[in-house]
Amino acid sequence: MERLELIFQKDSSIVSRRIADEVILVPISRKVEEVECLYTLNEVGARIWDLLDGQRSLKAVRDALVAEFDVSEREAEEDLLTLIEQLQQIGVIQEVSPTHA
Repeated sequence: MERLELIFQKDSSIVSRRIADEVILVPISRKVEEVECLYTLNEVGARIWDLLDGQRSLKAVRDALVAEFDVSEREAEEDLLTLIEQLQQIGVIQEVSPTHA
């Protein structure tokens, strides 16, 4: 399956809060002393976060970024795939099977 056909959703153990144009991700299943586990997303990252609803493919997310921001399709795709990889590494998103989308 091509990477852009994949669908992701937010992990249920993450709470997000919007502050101005940024989103703060707070893992609620970790211990209180693990304060370094707060993650901040900029405006574009926050929009990507909003679009990861378990329904849209990464291609649909990329297309939304191109429509909403002054960015080329190639640049939007590169930035999107980089952020998806980072979000997977910290465990705040999960891949969804297309049959469950």
